[in-house]
Amino acid sequence: MLGRYLTLGFFCLLGAGSALAEATIPNKDIPGARDNALLKRYDGSFIVSYERLAFTDLSIPLSKLEKAGDSERDRMNNQVFKPKQALEVEGARTRIVYLLPANRSPLEVLRNYQDVVKSAGGDVLFTCKGEDCGGESTRSSSGGGGDMSLMMHFVTEAQIKDADFSNGKCALTSGIDDQRFFAAKIPQPGGDAYVTVHTFQMKDDLYCKAFNERTIALVHIVEPKPREQKMVVVKADDMAKTIGSTGRVALYGIFFDTGKADLKPESAPTLQEIAGLLSSDPKLAVLIVGHTDNQGAYDYNLDLSRRRAESVVAALTASYRADGKRLRAAGVGMLAPAASNDADDGRAKNRRVEVVKLN
Repeated sequence: MLGRYLTLGFFCLLGAGSALAEATIPNKDIPGARDNALLKRYDGSFIVSYERLAFTDLSIPLSKLEKAGDSERDRMNNQVFKPKQALEVEGARTRIVYLLPANRSPLEVLRNYQDVVKSAGGDVLFTCKGEDCGGESTRSSSGGGGDMSLMMHFVTEAQIKDADFSNGKCALTSGIDDQRFFAAKIPQPGGDAYVTVHTFQMKDDLYCKAFNERTIALVHIVEPKPREQKMVVVKADDMAKTIGSTGRVALYGIFFDTGKADLKPESAPTLQEIAGLLSSDPKLAVLIVGHTDNQGAYDYNLDLSRRRAESVVAALTASYRADGKRLRAAGVGMLAPAASNDADDGRAKNRRVEVVKLN
């Protein structure tokens, strides 16, 4: 945080400060933003940051964040904090950040959102406030070298798409106070939807000072939605052709829950095709290589990718009669990205399993 302030001071000394727009109290939503039908806004608030993805995952804490191993650090060298209980959900995810009217407390806003959830037949799954949420209770998504915050569990500063010095960037990167949080589920015809609401009072006396002591609401909604079946099952013949020309083939049809190494049932079609590849060429030996995106600590991702590759090898030998002597597992974590990790679609391309020719 200090480094960011020093950088801003430097710009101001150069006379660039007048060219950089400071936060201003809005009188309308940012372009393209809208409420989600499941969770309407608090009256008089405005959307200052908005993102919707057709399909992704979200880890929802069901207990306070607790310190992980001393060596577990995020990309900003923050000590990693994780909940012992969490719910991993997938679907259409909307992230909305609201600036609330003046003189509204984080608790008042939170209670109103809880009322909306209950009136929709939903259930609150977890709630916390202040230091009881775990991690650093006065940090937002910004900063390094300290303890992770609750907000960093959902979004890091590197993932924020709002422009520097914008209202949205201010709301997500400034200091905070009096944080409140709850997670809930709301029944829907196609399955349960899940929501999280994080309210807090913003603290800033520099370019975000217009929002100082105003309440912010960070809202996530994950609605049940089938994943589009694209770039998933690669046939054995196509694997053989790609390996013949490049020495490897990237597969996106092998699935794991976030942070876990257990294969999901929908991985079966791709595992069957790998087995078919091996059966078609009795002399072929391959590496099964796990890859991750750059979310999470370096050592953690290396270990996770290795364990995932080992799960694939174990399944191929146990359930598909593959010769274990022709298979080796390896994990490279985030070391070989196929795309930029700055956006969700790029990170999705980086979460993959590759089959690499050994002989």
